[in-house]
Amino acid sequence: MPARCYHLVEAANLESIRRDGLLSANRLLERTGLDARSCRQSGREQRRVRTCLPDGTILRDQVPMPPSALERCLVDGLAPGDWYALLNSMVFFWFDLKRLHRQARAVQPWSQLIFEIDTAALLASHGSRAHVTPFNTGNARRRPARRGRATFVPYFTWTSRGWAYESENLGLPLRSASHAPAELTVSDSVPDIMKYVQSVQPA
Repeated sequence: MPARCYHLVEAANLESIRRDGLLSANRLLERTGLDARSCRQSGREQRRVRTCLPDGTILRDQVPMPPSALERCLVDGLAPGDWYALLNSMVFFWFDLKRLHRQARAVQPWSQLIFEIDTAALLASHGSRAHVTPFNTGNARRRPARRGRATFVPYFTWTSRGWAYESENLGLPLRSASHAPAELTVSDSVPDIMKYVQSVQPA
């Protein structure tokens, strides 16, 4: 596991993150005061545009995941709404800075920051809610990889069994042990994220 992982931050969200930590999209929607039914509905729909919530927090769009593209690559009986709900329940971290910078360019002209995070310290506190993925789960364009719930491999399962969990649960070929994780996720929130941040740099 790489010593550092990274999180791309909307600069407009920095003060909120310093105060409350990193929250999943679902948690951010809940704290706007929307009723539970409205939150669930919003979390199951593609965000076609960058969205400013009533408290000023920004949610990025999900343009790279149109429902039509997801329908072609989802397995495990999932519908596009299930995939949006799954992703909206997690906080995401990257390992590859090149991919991170590509994402930052894709969301221009909005100002972005990069959190450099101590991976081991983050996992020591939140490993029980952590997962790794073999590819960028937020993109379903250009021959997208087949995916389902087991695309998110529990971190401690991955450390002992590699990608067998994904293969067994989704009926996919077993990935090589040398196949590096593309993402690290933590379910729900990381309220103490600033404890693990080593640096904050403009993207």
